[in-house]
Amino acid sequence: MSQCLHITFSLEESKKFLQNIVQKKARLLGIEGTAQIVNGNGSSVRVLACGPKDVMEDFIEALHKEVAKETIKDIEIEPFLKEKDFRGVFRVIE
Repeated sequence: MSQCLHITFSLEESKKFLQNIVQKKARLLGIEGTAQIVNGNGSSVRVLACGPKDVMEDFIEALHKEVAKETIKDIEIEPFLKEKDFRGVFRVIE
């Protein structure tokens, strides 16, 4: 069964975190979707991720481990219905 999650959080130096942690882990697990900085000052991040439910649980667990190390604020995770095709890859949109 497939699951899609909309994840938002605030973080200083988010670009580096997106490329080194989020994108790397998503690709390792075979998750498709996007990660994007959504405001001008670079601290608010939106991640759209889709994959098998058990893989998504591993992805969320990995993010929570990184959250404990970093100064991530206001993390929100909620399901969403997939409306577009991510073409099987995970991208960081700049």
